[in-house]
Amino acid sequence: MPLLMRNPQKDITMSHSLDLDTNNLERLCHECVDIARDAGIAILTIYNQGFTVEEKEDKSPLTDADLASHNLILKRLSELTPDIPILSEESAKLSFEERASWQTYWLVDPLDGTREFVKRNGEFTVNIALIHQHQSIIGVINVPVLDVDYYAWQNGGCYKAEKKGVAEKISVKKLDGSQLCVAGSRSHGSEMMQKYMKKLNADNKAGIETLSMGSSLKFRLVAEGRADLYPRLGLTSEWDTAAAHCIVEQAGGYISKTDMTPLKYNTKDSLLNPFFFVFGDNSRDWSQYLED
Repeated sequence: MPLLMRNPQKDITMSHSLDLDTNNLERLCHECVDIARDAGIAILTIYNQGFTVEEKEDKSPLTDADLASHNLILKRLSELTPDIPILSEESAKLSFEERASWQTYWLVDPLDGTREFVKRNGEFTVNIALIHQHQSIIGVINVPVLDVDYYAWQNGGCYKAEKKGVAEKISVKKLDGSQLCVAGSRSHGSEMMQKYMKKLNADNKAGIETLSMGSSLKFRLVAEGRADLYPRLGLTSEWDTAAAHCIVEQAGGYISKTDMTPLKYNTKDSLLNPFFFVFGDNSRDWSQYLED
């Protein structure tokens, strides 16, 4: 489905007048939680009934559930904030020239972890983020199979709600000399990652525990203090990380490029991210374990 485009001049005006105080961000965040939950329900309906799988130009899979979630989110976000543009993974390709004027926009992955969806292992999510001046200031992740929500807004903290119950605040953990826990991808691996882990393991006398998981669920392992580090030494797109980025930061953690500088959004023509680290404690330089 094509991207819902607005008047570019209107977008520029809106970005300067948008009320970004904490109270309004909190309101928008909770609205997005409802939207993500409803998208998750739509995904689960298809997940339980059966689905067809197509192949996109980049050879990644596309299902009926991706499109159902995409259509629902675009409709609801357009109603919520008519003047803020929306970029979704399933939208038509846009050039950087068209996106460059966007100071504020929604960045959406309607079904993150389509490969896990196809495998039926439950490790897929709905991701909604609000980007302002290249930073993620609202992040919402719904885990449909578990009926769990993670959400955060700038200066508002990070929260987890199970089965639509009372939300609890979550936070990263600090390094304490015990066994290091490292999150990794379920469906993506590389020789570079293997070399990185070998050097990391050699420097940790207490040993390393690894947790493999699909989609943006790896980020939440760091955000809720279950993992210390998630090194992503492989390709991702900006919609893969944006929602989780706000969640990790508001939980007290960090996402950086492998040179330990901040990861930013909508700064270049390509929507691919550089390799990056997600971590809860910045007392260690995680780039030191990369090959020279």
